[in-house]
Amino acid sequence: MPDRNLHSAPAGTRLPTLGPRGEGWVALQGVAIVAAGLAGLAGPAWSGPARIASSAVGIGGIGAGVVLAVAAARVLGTALTPLPKPNAEARLVRTGPFRLVRHPIYGAVAIAAIGWGLATASPVALLVAVAILAFFDLKSRREEAWLVERFPEYPGYRAQTRRLLPWLY
Repeated sequence: MPDRNLHSAPAGTRLPTLGPRGEGWVALQGVAIVAAGLAGLAGPAWSGPARIASSAVGIGGIGAGVVLAVAAARVLGTALTPLPKPNAEARLVRTGPFRLVRHPIYGAVAIAAIGWGLATASPVALLVAVAILAFFDLKSRREEAWLVERFPEYPGYRAQTRRLLPWLY
């Protein structure tokens, strides 16, 4: 029987499940991504040579995020889901981008959000991007509690692989 208590959590985390498969996490994720997009279009922006440089770096960040997300999605195939609780087709993947990080799509969205903030020269968008990174850190912790329950080998993979950002975190 699915967990109907939205405030309870399986062993390994105190983070709420927000639904039987974590549907609330996906809703919050959508709000955060829309907020990042809108923040880049509103508010103050810096100008001059700094804007030109940050725009170039930002476009590169957006591109890197897209490439990382697409590569990870291709490796996951039919197991791809935005929900943090793995679906029935899920398997523990350690190839492709998953060699570098445990949650490459979450990291990719954060990288693209930072790129968007730089490309639009928006301090507000950069703050929202940092909030997105923090959000995905929490969502990944919720997801990992379910992954540990499903895959006995997950703790070993977790000990050897960074969480979100290749070579950084």
